[in-house]
Amino acid sequence: MSRTAARHRALINTDAKNEADDQFAIVHALLSPTIDIRGLIAAHFGTRRSQQSMLDSRAEIDLLLEMLGREAPVTNGAPHAIGEPGTRVDQAQPVDSEGARMIIEEAHRGGDGEGTLYVAFLGPLTDMASALLLDPSIQDTDTVVIWIGGHHYYDPIYPVRPKVEFNLANDIAAANVVMASRLPVWQVPSSVYTQVSVGYAELEARVAPHGRLGRYLVDQLHAWNERYHDGPIEHRSLGDSPAVGLIMNPQSAHFSTRPAPVFAADGTTSPVGEGTREVLVAESYDTRWLLEDMFHKLAAHGRGAAR
Repeated sequence: MSRTAARHRALINTDAKNEADDQFAIVHALLSPTIDIRGLIAAHFGTRRSQQSMLDSRAEIDLLLEMLGREAPVTNGAPHAIGEPGTRVDQAQPVDSEGARMIIEEAHRGGDGEGTLYVAFLGPLTDMASALLLDPSIQDTDTVVIWIGGHHYYDPIYPVRPKVEFNLANDIAAANVVMASRLPVWQVPSSVYTQVSVGYAELEARVAPHGRLGRYLVDQLHAWNERYHDGPIEHRSLGDSPAVGLIMNPQSAHFSTRPAPVFAADGTTSPVGEGTREVLVAESYDTRWLLEDMFHKLAAHGRGAAR
């Protein structure tokens, strides 16, 4: 395969049963010919919604692969966070797992000329932090961390900070380990990922008609809203999908460069000081390109499955 035809090497770390948007991101990634999925890692999402959240994520990943008729390596990540929210970076202890070991192994493959590894985190950063603590040498590999999580920070439009963002809350200690590392980080904060909204009417027209998979994606989104959302609603943000879009097209977001943050237990942030390393924070995203790409790939897959 020529350099111009090379695929983007990627791992997807997903708390797939936490909400109803991971499912769309996973399917989109698997249907995208320029993404070479080297593995899917099941992530925990705390204990507020399940006492076995990582295993719930694993079951959802397996179900999606079965409905897609696709195969991909799947491993279990950590079943819980690496530490309490106030855990200092120098006190953090890894949670060893197959998922963390998959990240380490795949990161080191970059030395074989396979190009950049993109590790997309659709939930907490537990497995990335664990991989870094288990093998700090991966900081010097050609690996990029894409994280859907955290609120936007250092921004005067937020004089009163909302409650800690969900993905961050599920492992603040892990986020601090990753931010303190030398790995490039592309963060998609809540101010951007909540803008990737679709309405029920569009989902019924563009997703539901495309076979068992399309119907499932829409129905499980309705079910999640009915269970967890208070009040009338007819939309949902597919907030995890920008991570997939950024693997395909890094120019699909407008980024700013920010000093790497330190997250406090309440989710507030502060820079570590002069000369600190920097991370990229998405300020906006090309949502329409992202959604249209997904809709058309789902339609093409549905036509193929119907034959």
